[in-house]
Amino acid sequence: MSSRARIGIALLALYIVWGSTYLAIRFAIETIPPFLMAATRFLAAGSLLLAWTLFRGAPWPKTSEWREASVVGGLMLLGGNGGVCWAEQTVPSGVAALVISTVPIWVVILDWLWLRNQRPAASTLLGLALGFAGVALLVRPGAEHSGGAPALGVLVLMLASGLWAAGALYSRRARLPASPWVAIAMEMIAGGVLLALMGTAVGEGRQVHLAQVSVRSMLSLAYLVFFGSLIGFSAYLWLLKATTPARASTYAFVNPVVAVFLGWALAGEAFPPRTLLAAGVALSGVVLIVRAGGVPRPTAPSVPSVPAGSNGPGLPSG
Repeated sequence: MSSRARIGIALLALYIVWGSTYLAIRFAIETIPPFLMAATRFLAAGSLLLAWTLFRGAPWPKTSEWREASVVGGLMLLGGNGGVCWAEQTVPSGVAALVISTVPIWVVILDWLWLRNQRPAASTLLGLALGFAGVALLVRPGAEHSGGAPALGVLVLMLASGLWAAGALYSRRARLPASPWVAIAMEMIAGGVLLALMGTAVGEGRQVHLAQVSVRSMLSLAYLVFFGSLIGFSAYLWLLKATTPARASTYAFVNPVVAVFLGWALAGEAFPPRTLLAAGVALSGVVLIVRAGGVPRPTAPSVPSVPAGSNGPGLPSG
């Protein structure tokens, strides 16, 4: 198989797998509390990945590296993906994917205001305005079943996007293992532990009744572990080496489209003209920012899961 064909297959897998994680999250949290569901996902995926890397001869991470991984995992997985899982209790999966597509916007803002790097160009600022305008159009209190989203859900998703972006930027400077596989495994495990603590703190342990967990929720959780986290990561890391970062990052534009289609086709989510207009405005802003070169190039260890829904690494997934 030619190199171009392999790249095409990897991109297609990334588009479909990460685009479908938003619907998988919705199905998983139908009978599993959101934070504990996400904790199970990342603890399972991270443990499997770490065991595989250790078997292949990687050294056990240092204590200082675990501390750094806990910061990244806390921002990206507890704050980012955990926020997505919680919000999808009231926000349609397709709308959640559209809001999370604004992660590049937050990367630009934080890179400018937090890290004190170069002020965005005029075209990038226009992209920021379009992105936020598109999200504003999505907000319709009490209209989550007609294609809109409650304001609280959208605010949580925006916060999740910002935390994911902060984690992605922090990971570029964090002292993590040289192997991206080890770093990602550590971030998943650390984030999974923090998600489990959050779920316990908010009383989700009392909501878990194994006899009432549906087959659809269990299958969706398994899909998130093996496809969303492990296969999605593998495809993305390979693409970062096999093609340009710009091409590998095109999933950020395609995933929301896939999520919207799957939400409509498999979950009966409504997407009236106003929601489609909002999607077009928001994605136009994201495309403008990325094409203008406003998003700092991510390093491999910061590659997302969820993205935030995944799995979400400057750019997100459910």
